[in-house]
This record gives sequence, structure tokens and C-alpha cells, in this order.
Amino acid sequence: MQKEVTRSWPLFIGIGTMMIAHGLQMQLMGIRSVAEEFSVITTGIFMAGYYIGYFSGSQSTPKLVQKVGHIRVFAAFASLASLSALLAAVYVNPVMWTLSRIITGISLVSCYIVAESWLNDRATNKNRGQLLSAYMIVLYIGLGIGMLLLNVSNPENYEPFILVSVLLSLALVPILLTKRPTPKFKKIGTISVKELYKISPLGTVSSFCTGVIHAAFFSLMAVYATKSNFTLFETSILLFIATISGVIFQGPIGYFSDKFDRRKVIVIVTFFCSIFSFFAIVFAGSSLVNMYLSIELTLNKVMFFLAVGLYAGLCLPLFSLNLAHTNDFVPKEKFVAAGGGLQLIFGIGAISGPIICSLFMDWLDINGFFIFLIITHIIIGVFGIYRMNVRKVIENPDSTFTPVPATITPAGLELDPDTPENLGNNEKRNL
Repeated sequence: MQKEVTRSWPLFIGIGTMMIAHGLQMQLMGIRSVAEEFSVITTGIFMAGYYIGYFSGSQSTPKLVQKVGHIRVFAAFASLASLSALLAAVYVNPVMWTLSRIITGISLVSCYIVAESWLNDRATNKNRGQLLSAYMIVLYIGLGIGMLLLNVSNPENYEPFILVSVLLSLALVPILLTKRPTPKFKKIGTISVKELYKISPLGTVSSFCTGVIHAAFFSLMAVYATKSNFTLFETSILLFIATISGVIFQGPIGYFSDKFDRRKVIVIVTFFCSIFSFFAIVFAGSSLVNMYLSIELTLNKVMFFLAVGLYAGLCLPLFSLNLAHTNDFVPKEKFVAAGGGLQLIFGIGAISGPIICSLFMDWLDINGFFIFLIITHIIIGVFGIYRMNVRKVIENPDSTFTPVPATITPAGLELDPDTPENLGNNEKRNL
């Protein structure tokens, strides 16, 4: 693994730097929106702009890569992402921020597609899983570091936005200086939503709800914390804990999902997510009547952080669980296509997540955030119990749990060791 990671250092440094910028910008705009006294619904709408851009970019970028090549696409969209950060700094209003988030979504998904197809082209059957693991670690550590950078300057200043732009520009340098040849881009098909639902109703419904949950959580958690009078440092630590917990819990959850009925694991995990969301409300010192956060005791604050960390640790692996569960019902040669279909469903859910969650926060005040998460997780759990009663367990030895980031594209899914051998001469290529 060390050998392959060393040879792919320009890609990992570039995408890691980009994720630092993304983690900072995403939470920076949420915190700044509170200071600017934007309504929570307005914040939910412009935060959803990122996922609108992500969805549209994931459909159009593969054709662009085929026409102009990987490096040009990465350079162009990293530059656009840098521009979007400056746009948000200069024009502080919801319309321009929505446009900024859309540009950021298009740009980042385009860079993901380039990075993942590049890694996939260099991978062999012996190291695909190792490269995928390294890639996921780089993504999440980058996000976590970006959230800690909230402490560099006051979000009401322009300097943090400039820092985001600088980081996105720096992400270009290692990619542009690489001497290695760019890969040939291979178009990857996906299974339609209708067909995917017939194959795995739970995988489809759970993926949609998981997109809703992930987008709402990462888009509005900083808004919740800021409205709850957390300090900037406390907010950054809370977000960092939530991000890193998602990496730590992937292994244990994956182990149990390979040992037991994956549907049971999904149901148990999502119900525990609801429980920890409820505990977050309790430790916040709130009630269903008084929705204002009032943390006075240090113990309560620690327990709140613990509840959110455990929630995120169980919640973030849900996409990987959905993917593994769906693969239980498809032949090995369709794993990547099924994953691409699930990612499409996840993206559709992600567009609606911040908007619907913001409505709950507007109706029920700030803890509407956790109430929304509780309801959505219960939907997954109840539907999972229903599916266990109408379909028997199916054993598929080709399908195992593989930790993947929720942002992964079909090109990245080919790094899954369970997928068939890559077409072409990857095995013979001198990496």
C-alpha cells in the first residue's frame, strides 16, 4: 500500500487540500449565515445548492473528461471552485451564495470523478482496496482539518474565504506538476432507479433517506451549534469529532454486516442513530416545549459531544451498508452500475435534505434539526423491518462490506475489491 500511495502522492495531496477547503467553506457559510441573520430556511436553500451542482456535475463531467482530458478538467473546475469562494466573500447575499454553492458542487464532483478514475486506472486487483481505503482516509481527514480551520479567523471577516480560495488553488499544483500519463476515461453505465428499486427496495429507500440525512447534518450542524451559542472553537471540535467518527466506525459496522443479515444491521444502526439524536436533545437541556439549547454544566456538554459523535459514527457508514446490501441481490458484474444508481438516488435525496430540515428548524426552533433526523432514521428502520418480513435472507459470497465515502462516483466504486477485473491492461501496466 505504501508503494502505491507514494506513487499517487500528487493526486492524494491535491484532493486532500481540496477537501480541507471544502470542509472549511461548507461550515463557514453556515456560521456566517447566522451572523448575517439569514432565516434558517434561506440557509437550507443555499446549502442545497451544493447538491444541485453535485448532481448536475456528476451527469455532465464524464463527457467533458472524454473530450478534453483529466488534467484540464481538474484544473478548470478547481479554478472555478476557487472563484466561487471569492464570489461568496464579495457578495454576501442568499442569491449569490446559492450560485456559489452550485458552482462549488459542480466543481468538486468533477474533481472527484477525475481523481477516482485516475486511481482506478493505476490500480490492480491486489491493491484496489488499499487505494480506496487511502483515498477515503484522505477525504475525511481533509474535511476534519478544514473544520478545525474555522478558528483561523472570525467568519464575519473575508480572510477565511480567501483562505478557501488559496487552498483550492494550491490543490492544482501537485496535479499539474505530475509526470505520470493521464488515464483513458471509461464511461460507466448505471442501473435505473426503477430497476434498482425492484432489485433492492430497502437499498433504494435507505440510500435516498441517507442522502437526505447526510446533507442535512453536514449543511446545518454548524447552524445549529451557532444558534445554540457554542463558541467557534466548540463548533469546530464538534464537527471534527463527527467527521472522524464516521471513519472509525466503518470497520466495526462492516464486520457485523458481513456476519449477520445486513438488513438487521441497517435497522439497528439507524434506530440507534435516532436514539443518539434524542440524547443530543436531552443533554442539550432542551424539551419539546422549550427548544432552546442551554448547556451550563460541563458534564452535559461532554455528553452532548459524545451523543453527536456516536450518532455520526453510526450514520456515516449507512451509504456503505446500503451499497453492500444492494450488491447482495445483483451479480458481480453489475456491482459498479448498481453503486452508480444508488449514488444517483443519494444525490436526489441530498438536494432535498437541507431544505426540509430547515423547515423543521423553522417550525420547531433549533432542535427541529434533531427531530428531523430522528423521523428520517425511523422511516429507514420501519421500512427495513417491513422488508425483512417479505423477503428472505440471500447469501451472495461475492458481496462484502467495503467502506466508501458517500461522495464516491462510479469510477471510484471500481476500486472496490469485489468488482470484476478492470478492463484493459491494468495488470500489465508498470505502476
